[in-house]
Amino acid sequence: MASLKEQLHSDLTSAIRSSDEVTRETLRMALAAVTNEEVSGKAARELSDDEVVLVLTKEAKKRKEAVEAFTQAGREDRARAEAAELAVLERYLPTPLTDAEVDAIIATAVQDAAATGAEGGRAMGLVMKSVTPQISGRYDGAAAAAKVRTALGMN
Repeated sequence: MASLKEQLHSDLTSAIRSSDEVTRETLRMALAAVTNEEVSGKAARELSDDEVVLVLTKEAKKRKEAVEAFTQAGREDRARAEAAELAVLERYLPTPLTDAEVDAIIATAVQDAAATGAEGGRAMGLVMKSVTPQISGRYDGAAAAAKVRTALGMN
């Protein structure tokens, strides 16, 4: 199976050949973000598929925020353009988790943390340590942390 980065390159080539401007420009931007991530830090490295998904998730989040901002500013043309880019990026992202699925993951993690006798901030850390790998790239981390706080009665 080809890596996600190879798939992005292959789809970019197809978009160039078919003159699909939105896909072409979005994939170029996505590959640039992946390359930037690969060369950041002390030494250049090849990103795993999971790391590429995280980069694409960040880019998708930027597009969602831009759609909201442009819509509020009355710039429907720019909002549509950002939404089109978001649609291209979403093709490469795993299926998002529903609130019910995240609630179930959190409930299990809270039970496990309670079994250790952890309370307060320590319980929050244990639960997030368990939940984060399960939701990574498929659900917003800040929203999950808020749900964990609620489940632990820390609000």
